[in-house]
Amino acid sequence: MFELDQLSPSVRSLKPSATLKINEESNQLIAQGKSVIKLGLGQSPFPVPEIVVESLQAAAREKDYLPVKGLQPLRATVADYYRGRTGLGFSSDSVLIGPGSKELLFNLQMACQSDLLIPAPSWVSYAPQAQLLGRQVTYLPVSAENRWQIQPDQLDQYCQSNPSKTRLLILNYPSNPTGCGYDAASFKQLAVVARKHKLIIVADEIYAETSFSGQFQSLAEFYPEGTVISSGLSKWCGAGGWRLGLMVFPDELRPLQDAMAVIASETFTSISAPTQYAAITAFTPSSAIDAYLEASRKVLKVISDYMVSRLRDCRLEMEAPEGGFYLFVSFQKWRAMLSRKGIETDETLCARILDETGIAMLPGSDFGMTADQLYTRMAYVDFDGARALSAIGAGISDNFMDEYCPKLVRACDVLSEWLGNK
Repeated sequence: MFELDQLSPSVRSLKPSATLKINEESNQLIAQGKSVIKLGLGQSPFPVPEIVVESLQAAAREKDYLPVKGLQPLRATVADYYRGRTGLGFSSDSVLIGPGSKELLFNLQMACQSDLLIPAPSWVSYAPQAQLLGRQVTYLPVSAENRWQIQPDQLDQYCQSNPSKTRLLILNYPSNPTGCGYDAASFKQLAVVARKHKLIIVADEIYAETSFSGQFQSLAEFYPEGTVISSGLSKWCGAGGWRLGLMVFPDELRPLQDAMAVIASETFTSISAPTQYAAITAFTPSSAIDAYLEASRKVLKVISDYMVSRLRDCRLEMEAPEGGFYLFVSFQKWRAMLSRKGIETDETLCARILDETGIAMLPGSDFGMTADQLYTRMAYVDFDGARALSAIGAGISDNFMDEYCPKLVRACDVLSEWLGNK
């Protein structure tokens, strides 16, 4: 029989993805009849736009293998979308389509012989992917005081101390787990450092269309020759289960794109044909998509404002998000009281809160923080997105949260009560 020591060492040391694990654990508890408020997995609560669903239905009979880099009309549409967004001269040849942005991020790391730089905190899967490939991972600590942004001098200092290494930096904005982003001035300064040290940067823009203001700038506008844009359908289009991701490459990084296509040819070949045809509609400008995005942003902004206000009333600390559906929450002010209850780490904190209140969330240590910093990540997605979207057109009523997001209201109530009892 197969023994544990026959596993690859890089696989043996890994744990399941924290976000997927907490979702499965939450579902198991619910199946057992327990009440759980799911603030763990960051899955969009909104339905896929109806015109995109109709496109998928119309393409259901498309059954052929498609080109490894993706369906040509889809690649052209995506290039048009990013030309309009960035002003850069992308063409269909710039675009690579894959089975979710997660797989493309892994394949990029496989194709690019480099160490990985990521902020701490960062999304849970960047570092494990590098570890699977035997790559060194360096966390660059960032802080709430700087809205969780990597500082240019910090990046410059690290690169100067490691001059001979090829470096890949992944920046996600708006960020999972913090919801924070970067402004143009920050991007300009980071671009100077990146150009100086010839960094390859993946701009993970999977949450770009969820920016509450509707305004968004890409790092690629400031450092076009070294930036790969990563995105997909999962977060802004509510289609996580459709598994369509994309990357957009500058001409200077075309060899990297070609290498990733070779990897794809020997692994996933191409993704579902109907999904690719439907994605053309998703990335084609239309009044229906615009209305969907505007309504989604309004809902998320209302919820974000409510959650931040309620949790700050509980003496919890966090930066107000700019987009996405996450809060990165510090329990630091409760440290002494939690310690008296035997809670010294964020893992214990999350486990106790889940056990005693039914609120499921993730510890900050899953995102690169140390366990004693007592951070948690909350994904405010446990509400009926379709109902919320239908209601938002009539304006925000005073009882919007109570009527359309009762579980999130309940989460704040219960957490306040739990902290008050500690």
